[in-house]
Amino acid sequence: MATSSITHQLGSLAGTQLAAAADAVEPVVVSAAPSLWKSAAPILRCRIAAGPSELDALSPPLSPCRSPVLGSTRPDLSVACQALVAGREAAAEVEVAAAEGGGGVPVFVMMPLDTVTAEHGVRRRKAVAASLQALKSAGVEGVMMDVWWGLVEGESPGVYNWGGYSEVMEMARKLGLKVQAVMSFHQCGGNVGDSCNIPLPKWVLEEMHKDPDLAYTDQWGRRNFEYVSLGCDTLPVLKGRTPVQCYADFMRAFKDQFKHLLGDTIVEIQVGMGPAGELRYPSYPEQDGTWKFPGIGAFQCYDKYMLSSLKAAAEAAGKPEWGSTGPTDAGHYNNWPEDAQFFRRENGGWSSPYGEFFLEWYSQMLLNHGERILSFAESIYQDTGVKISVKIAGIHWHYGTRSHAPELTAGYYNTRTHDGYIPIAQMLARHGAIFNFTCIEMQDHEQPQDAQCAPEKLVRQVALATMETGTLLAGENALPRYDETAHEQIFNSSLQRIDGDGRQGEKQMCAFTYLRMNPDLFQPENWRKFVGFVKRMKEGREGKRCWEEVEREAEHYVHVTRPLVQEAVVALMH
Repeated sequence: MATSSITHQLGSLAGTQLAAAADAVEPVVVSAAPSLWKSAAPILRCRIAAGPSELDALSPPLSPCRSPVLGSTRPDLSVACQALVAGREAAAEVEVAAAEGGGGVPVFVMMPLDTVTAEHGVRRRKAVAASLQALKSAGVEGVMMDVWWGLVEGESPGVYNWGGYSEVMEMARKLGLKVQAVMSFHQCGGNVGDSCNIPLPKWVLEEMHKDPDLAYTDQWGRRNFEYVSLGCDTLPVLKGRTPVQCYADFMRAFKDQFKHLLGDTIVEIQVGMGPAGELRYPSYPEQDGTWKFPGIGAFQCYDKYMLSSLKAAAEAAGKPEWGSTGPTDAGHYNNWPEDAQFFRRENGGWSSPYGEFFLEWYSQMLLNHGERILSFAESIYQDTGVKISVKIAGIHWHYGTRSHAPELTAGYYNTRTHDGYIPIAQMLARHGAIFNFTCIEMQDHEQPQDAQCAPEKLVRQVALATMETGTLLAGENALPRYDETAHEQIFNSSLQRIDGDGRQGEKQMCAFTYLRMNPDLFQPENWRKFVGFVKRMKEGREGKRCWEEVEREAEHYVHVTRPLVQEAVVALMH
């Protein structure tokens, strides 16, 4: 999460660091994905359409963005570096070929969450170098990297340590890879796929412990320390600065540090806006088992700063009695919509005058939060050639109900009768920001039908909202999928032809970011399919060939990049 979102960070390269000796590699434990996530053997035929009966080893629907449970052993990709020199000349051929063609969608790959260590170094440096070389050789446009607030400004306010990040940025520059840098103002740990723990800066946590109302709070008094509550955005509660000022100062310091790379190597700044880096409230926290898929989540408006704003809004609306608390009949985190009076289909509070007032206020607070931070980001990065993006969570469960309860608790006022994504798209469009959306790889029929999950319909609604507002759209997959069915779905979602509801047109994504650079990606069968996927995405609609034809052509690419990854593949089998 980054970015999360749902925000949604799976399969990192977690493991022990390299031995001190330059050429000595310490054995590292890594988990291989269970067999249910492996693709079926390649079938050399052209499949024109794939229905449910033709799915290639789909994963069971577990959580909105949950990975399979990882095992206890995971090899270090640094062993692949031994083959780096041998493969470099051959890989150059692939780089030239991969650069050809294209009105398609460029593919980026997320880097491990813990690429930079707490000591400001690069974890498994040789592994990172070899992996980046392999990605470049396969035709990948670039990588996405979390720049953690808790690491860079962790010790003292206004003191920034960019160690580790400078080194990785330089690796990318030398290889000609682009970088999407995520300003990660949230905690890593506690969300789906978080493979390491990186808390907020120490001095921020000190202030939050002094004043617990700086943390998001639910109606039962549970505090969430993943991200500073937006209720205090404009108050000088962090050592004399407001949270938004802290975010702006961090982005400005990043610009000063990497100004020589902006617009060339660093092409995008994704601005973290909440938990998992997403513009939302922490309404479905998995930490300590608080929430489990597909629960409706809970409203996060019970810290004193949020309640103060609610009180003022209610008085301004001439309904002071509405300002003392949030909905008291909205159920618990793991309820379903019909279990809570506020979200029920018939006579639910969400459609009452009070419900409409509350949901408008709750969602507007989130939009105002995004507006404040984007105003700074736009000003800081203007004339640098860098694009700004914001990640929005793909909350697809209970989407088929009238109230869309999980979206409402997260801050998206989206119901059967109220479009919650057009206001978000409009806000992003005002600042020229990209609408980055997840769950792009999912299909409706793969999900639990009793929970009325509808990721395809949700993606289509978001695409319509961005089309109507002229907002650029980018995507990510929520689950680590390596099968052709998921690749096909991503391809179709990234090049959508929209027709219906009196609206029609085409919406091509400006970029797609693949989750994630890890040992599973470099397994022979997964790597073969991934290389073919990247090639087809780059070809876009102009490519008239089926998956199998593209993959056969991609075999050459796979052969050339094999020296870069084969040692890691061998290690995965032990």
